[in-house]
Amino acid sequence: MTRADILRDRIVAEVAASGFRAHGLRVRVGDEVAAHDWSEPVRRDIHSAAKGVCVLAAAIASDEGLIDLDAPLADLLPGTALADAEVGDGVGGVTLRRLLSMTSGVDLPWSETMMTDWPDLAREFLSRPSRGRVFQYSNASTYTAMRVLATRTGDVLDYLGPRLLDPLAIHEAVWERCPLGYIVAGGGLALTTDELSRIGLLIRDRGRWQGRSLVSARWIDAMHADGGPAGSGPGYERYALSGWGGPGNAWRLHGAYGQLVIFAADSVVTVTADDHAGADALAAAIVTLTEA
Repeated sequence: MTRADILRDRIVAEVAASGFRAHGLRVRVGDEVAAHDWSEPVRRDIHSAAKGVCVLAAAIASDEGLIDLDAPLADLLPGTALADAEVGDGVGGVTLRRLLSMTSGVDLPWSETMMTDWPDLAREFLSRPSRGRVFQYSNASTYTAMRVLATRTGDVLDYLGPRLLDPLAIHEAVWERCPLGYIVAGGGLALTTDELSRIGLLIRDRGRWQGRSLVSARWIDAMHADGGPAGSGPGYERYALSGWGGPGNAWRLHGAYGQLVIFAADSVVTVTADDHAGADALAAAIVTLTEA
């Protein structure tokens, strides 16, 4: 058995012992891969793990010279469809990097109806004041970042097709849309466990796929290495460009209901699930198992 097989079997045993409601598991250790499915391997919403895909979109656009993630919104909005948007106090100095790292200081909490609570969520977000470089986790922040990105790239999903998704053999992906027709960004992207694991492998390998660089390594590093203080509790103390620090020395993309892409040394473990309450414990157990 390979190291990936052994780790997979240990995780499967942990899932059985804990009662965690998993759909699928992909384990990649070095060049080895092992899989297990508890449910039919269909595409499901990866929830906030989609924030990592949004970061990759912005990174690729930066690599192509289409946008500067460190330019202030005051410089990015003129001449675009958002040029006439009301901008709250301090928001003009916020950058795309801060929007994607949840440090805009703009308060707009998540709600199930946030895409329809206002005529335009991005304009509502931009109109609110910033409290400075303060961590405030909000899907509205990612959504606004992708709206700004779309002023340079056109539709973000279409933009990602030939640059990221097609090379990873992720074809005809569906991303939920807001009433205005834009991707909802912070969630709503439907992928299979295997498709999400390919994104995880690309990230683990610092932007390279089958010998080709799809994203500059510096942006992959920024997804986890440039994190700042976030919340409290194990695994939630630090957040970078879509990546949560922890558990332990690992880092992860983490979507609601247990969508996990965990990076630990040369391993990347991808889990899809429907078990919000059990996800943190499973993530901690997986990291422990990778170190065994």
